[in-house]
Amino acid sequence: MSELKTKKNENDVKAFVESLDHKKRREDSLKLLEIMNEVTKEDPSMWGDSIIGYGSYHYKTKSGREGDWFVTGFSPRKQSLSVYIMPGLHPFDEELKRLGKHKVGKGCLYINKLEDVEIDVLKEIIEKSFDAMRAKDFRIEV
Repeated sequence: MSELKTKKNENDVKAFVESLDHKKRREDSLKLLEIMNEVTKEDPSMWGDSIIGYGSYHYKTKSGREGDWFVTGFSPRKQSLSVYIMPGLHPFDEELKRLGKHKVGKGCLYINKLEDVEIDVLKEIIEKSFDAMRAKDFRIEV
């Protein structure tokens, strides 16, 4: 089995965000840092080169692979902000209807710019997903 390349590291979160070339993505990332700090009450950490994560949990797959991952987080990608919702987005169908302009993946919200979404609804989704992961005591079997 290959080892997971994206791991928590000691890289400076603020320096990473401030180094972003795209001005709007940098501004939105600073705002998202504030939002996630407020909602999670956790300090952010870098995971790999471009993911900012909050909290951590241990997982084990049915195939025997295991590792650690962040509970929630985001990455300022070239096309959009990717906000990671680890329990998946299906439990948040009602909130997503109220969120505003976004796209979804299995466990990821893609937001072009924060002004496209209702910040209070985004906070609600992040808080509920973070609490759901905490309730599972950070030990997940997939």
